[in-house]
Amino acid sequence: MAKDNRITFYDLQHASGATTSPFVWATKYALKHKGFDLDVVDGGFTGIMDRTGGRSERLPAIVDDGHWVLDSWAIAEYLDQTYPDRPTLIPDPVMKPLIEFLEGWLWKVALGPWVRCFAVPYRDRCFPEDIAYITESRQRMWGKSCEELTAGRAEVFGKVLPELELLRDILRRNKWLGGDSPNYADYRALAQFLSCASCADVPPMTEDEPLRDWIDRGFDLYGGLGRIEGMYPLFGYQPRPQDPPPFDRTPREFGLNTRNTGLASTAKETAQISGKDKAGSDA
Repeated sequence: MAKDNRITFYDLQHASGATTSPFVWATKYALKHKGFDLDVVDGGFTGIMDRTGGRSERLPAIVDDGHWVLDSWAIAEYLDQTYPDRPTLIPDPVMKPLIEFLEGWLWKVALGPWVRCFAVPYRDRCFPEDIAYITESRQRMWGKSCEELTAGRAEVFGKVLPELELLRDILRRNKWLGGDSPNYADYRALAQFLSCASCADVPPMTEDEPLRDWIDRGFDLYGGLGRIEGMYPLFGYQPRPQDPPPFDRTPREFGLNTRNTGLASTAKETAQISGKDKAGSDA
């Protein structure tokens, strides 16, 4: 059990000190959700084996009173199992595949494209000793240099934003993905925006982004956990004339986001799909 309410947390950082990995961000939030104080072991990409005493070449990792736990999901599950008296991260085991689905979708439509757009600043903000590793590993991962990945990124920013509409729709109707309060679903999703903010040399989202309220509240949690030094603005993107609308300014109500509570609740949609609303306006 945690001694003096403290857990050792192995961070993965840029030279600025900002956490960069979304997996490490999710773990940092999970630990604070449980109410722990952190003894942070700083560091970048190289030297992880040395810092962890040869136990892992990937982060996050934690040490709880001498007990090592690796992997962000394993850490979250360990915290729930070991500290059931503290706020729950994953309310039910069946939620894990749903959170994984949400995270995978968000990675595909947003973070994946953004990571490529910000490949150069991501590399350049690393510790000097990490730059060669990042340069070579990203070349092998994506088959292109960091400079090639960022070329033409102006075409990417405007295409990503409309793809986030499903997340916007959920958060128009819910304060958090966890309902009235945040849980691990929020932290896994927020971690992708936090990771982006650690390396974004230009804002990828518009000032009036509907997700901004949720993102800002998430960054402000636990005394401003996401407001640390070295983070960059997410909001301020100016769409180009040829870009699609960044988000739906008049979201349509339909079966996925409404509930049937009687005729009054379905009248508007019925009028739309039957054409009666248009007929009324033409009269």
